[in-house]
Amino acid sequence: MTLLGGILFPTWWLGTAWYATLTAFVAVNTLVYVVLSVAKIAPPAHPGQWLYALRNPRRRREDRSIHPPGMPLPKSPTG
Repeated sequence: MTLLGGILFPTWWLGTAWYATLTAFVAVNTLVYVVLSVAKIAPPAHPGQWLYALRNPRRRREDRSIHPPGMPLPKSPTG
């Protein structure tokens, strides 16, 4: 089976300036949508915190345990 024309538009429309403008707009719109979608599902980016973490790998200056130092740890209930 031979297809002589376009499926939706005639083939001569594909070479016009307005069709090229439409396809460029759709392409840019698609890229913007992809970037915004990925930004929505990605974790928050805080470059200042990244730089701080790289410069100071150990962030806490003191132990934040709920058990005081020198005290034995509680025994587990399973044994």
